[in-house]
Amino acid sequence: MKPTIKSVASAFILILISVSTIYGQYQDNYGNIPESYVAYDKYQKAYKYHFLTPMDFYGAGREEAAPTNLKEVRIGFLGPLEGTVLVAYGTQMLQGATLAIEEANKKGGYKGTPYKMMTHNDLGLWGAAANEIVKMDDEGVWAWLGSIDDFVSHVAIRVTLKLEIPMVCTGDPDPTFTETNIPWVIRVIPDDRQSCYTLVNYIFNLNDHSRIAVIRSGARYGRVGIVHFNKTATRLGYPVVIEERFKEGETDFNERLERIKATNPDAIVIWGNAKESALILKSLREKGMRQDVYCSDRAVNPEFLSIAGKHAEGVVTTCQYNPDSKDPKLASFRANYKKRFGTDADVFAVHAYDGMNLIIKSIEKAGLNRALIRDLLTDNKTFQGYEGASGKIIFDQTWNNIRPIYLAKFRNGKFEFSPAPPYKKEVL
Repeated sequence: MKPTIKSVASAFILILISVSTIYGQYQDNYGNIPESYVAYDKYQKAYKYHFLTPMDFYGAGREEAAPTNLKEVRIGFLGPLEGTVLVAYGTQMLQGATLAIEEANKKGGYKGTPYKMMTHNDLGLWGAAANEIVKMDDEGVWAWLGSIDDFVSHVAIRVTLKLEIPMVCTGDPDPTFTETNIPWVIRVIPDDRQSCYTLVNYIFNLNDHSRIAVIRSGARYGRVGIVHFNKTATRLGYPVVIEERFKEGETDFNERLERIKATNPDAIVIWGNAKESALILKSLREKGMRQDVYCSDRAVNPEFLSIAGKHAEGVVTTCQYNPDSKDPKLASFRANYKKRFGTDADVFAVHAYDGMNLIIKSIEKAGLNRALIRDLLTDNKTFQGYEGASGKIIFDQTWNNIRPIYLAKFRNGKFEFSPAPPYKKEVL
């Protein structure tokens, strides 16, 4: 049978539609990669782009009936509460989650049954988190919230996959976290990719730096967090001139700063927790190093400012949300948090509050069924664009929040927050 003009035309239209569909994906690059920063994309499109399709869950569980006569509806929590350097962050996360549960219980809980948080400590030890998630399963939690430590979170989500418990991440910024393609996990805090792209743009494109030195934590937070900064800087034609490492808890950075000074950088990036970052900043200023300094988001912290003192002036960092926003939801959260706990909420508190509210809303919509709760959390419809206290939540296809983040510059005794500027320049 010979092809007709009509059949050929129809086939051609189908081809055009297919090509249009494929190339339309590039407008929504994985991880919110700026269009001009996609490696080699201007030369040739890749054969396959990963993480552009959500991972489906086809398993059983949705048919299970909800239990009756429960005295409480349990939700798990895993965070660093003792025995690690992250206790201050974990405490904020716990308090943010607690506030969300208390508010839900004041409204009647789940159909008159109160919510109860089952709290577990994250020791920061490889594998220890697995035992805590198993305990949560024994406790009968319907979902759980956590954590901050990268190692802990990666181990915990493997167990949550095996036990099929929905998990909402509110503190771990590791870019690889959702690349595990585990369909039981979502993240509501923007990751370090967003910080890296924002800093690269600000440092190289807007401030015209070309020789950058990096000093970062040797822990996974520093090792993985800085990756996309280094890669993108290299693609722009400005590879990092030196990268030094330090251990959490260190206080003497003299030798490493001397090596950095010898490379004559025109700016320095510090990537670490608040305490070490502040000590490094103070030390390099006392050495007479006057270069512009940029930090990871953990510098937006009272501990950083108390240690750095006057040396904090001019430091630029990123922040996953705008603490100075006039949004009524944030204002109400901050006021209620301060009244309840006697301290100001930080980034871990506000995202834990939002994450716990997502869990609670999912339970109220889906009922007491883990698979159905998972379905709601991951359907990219129910909570896409959810307006939380931290701002709008925008999930990509790996259920990672790619909401635009903020720059923070310390000036005249306080951090001033502004939206991340638009990206410029193409990569090599």
